[in-house]
Amino acid sequence: MKYKKICPKCSSTDIIMIPGNTGAYGSGNNIQIGLTSFSAVLVHRYLCCNCGYSEEWINKKDIPTLKKKFQSK
Repeated sequence: MKYKKICPKCSSTDIIMIPGNTGAYGSGNNIQIGLTSFSAVLVHRYLCCNCGYSEEWINKKDIPTLKKKFQSK
């Protein structure tokens, strides 16, 4: 849905992007990496307004940070 703007479930083109955010105490659409909200990786959602299907996406630039934190060695 991120690139084609078409729902893979119902083929609707009524897609919205809900930007990731971070709030107090780590709330919001994010993955906490450190102790503060400044270190959070944002998770963006794409939602089909026809059937309710959603996908979550993380910016490619943030993937190395997640690998460093969560990938087992």
